[in-house]
Amino acid sequence: MGGFFSKPEVKPPSPPLLDKEWRTVPWNAKGEYLQSVRCFEPFQPHNDERNEDQHIRILLHGPAGHGKSTFINSVDTIVRGRMAGRALADAIGGKTFTKKYTTYKIKKGGRGTFYPFVFNDIMGLEKDEGVCEEDIKLAMMGHVKEGYRFNPCSKLSTDDPNHNTNPSLSDKVHVLVCVISANALWSKEVPMDMNKVKEEASSASKVHSLEDIMKKMRNVRLEASDMGIPQMAILTNIDKACPEVDADLRNVYKSKYVKEKMEVLSESLGIPLNCIFPVKNYHSEIAPNDDLEMLILMALKQMLNQGEDFVNDCKCT
Repeated sequence: MGGFFSKPEVKPPSPPLLDKEWRTVPWNAKGEYLQSVRCFEPFQPHNDERNEDQHIRILLHGPAGHGKSTFINSVDTIVRGRMAGRALADAIGGKTFTKKYTTYKIKKGGRGTFYPFVFNDIMGLEKDEGVCEEDIKLAMMGHVKEGYRFNPCSKLSTDDPNHNTNPSLSDKVHVLVCVISANALWSKEVPMDMNKVKEEASSASKVHSLEDIMKKMRNVRLEASDMGIPQMAILTNIDKACPEVDADLRNVYKSKYVKEKMEVLSESLGIPLNCIFPVKNYHSEIAPNDDLEMLILMALKQMLNQGEDFVNDCKCT
């Protein structure tokens, strides 16, 4: 019965998962995707010319401790079929661990042969420290030499020996990839649960810090757009951010929480939703995980396709 003293009707909480995937994942096609990556040959020689120094260059950037180096290690692990850890990562996180501009090649078969794509790892972005925006822009243009030690206080100068005055197409970045942790992004709506409100208040400084970093990332993305460089985003730590995904990675595109975080990232940086890929990196695992690898391979294949298109366009101009 209703009445003055009746309790208001409490609606049951919305289920955390959608009925079906909003983005289709061919979960059983890992072998096909892996073979496609291993057979990737973007540069076909013409008139007996050699293309050994040509490759797709993928630059990873983003906040410190959000999984850039770990993503490189995960790709290395998947492609080579063995656990890798060449890109040193900080298990604690929070402060940037990468100090130098480093190129990571992935070995292919015999000694001295590599896959035709490379990853560049750079110092992480921080509110008041970390890599300078200008250094990321210089790296995209190919002006930063291998091994350059980043200085948070000043950008690379033109008279520095680590400045590449005449970069080739191979020196330039062909795909810019933002890497950010899912559990660091804010929600679209203010939480109504008071415990959550207190949590939000206690982490307000972290939110404001991330907002400052996101502004820097958007500036970098706009610069990349002016150069015609394609951009993507990797959303890491999806298992830590969502219990349903932690229980089963195949829930990733059913999770309302993960979808919301992808939308927040898209709105914050201006990257289209179809260029944002949620992944779980290898972290504590010592054995292969097919579902984890499938999500990373989907992202990697998109990077290679976009990079190849960019290089081909550059060669035609």
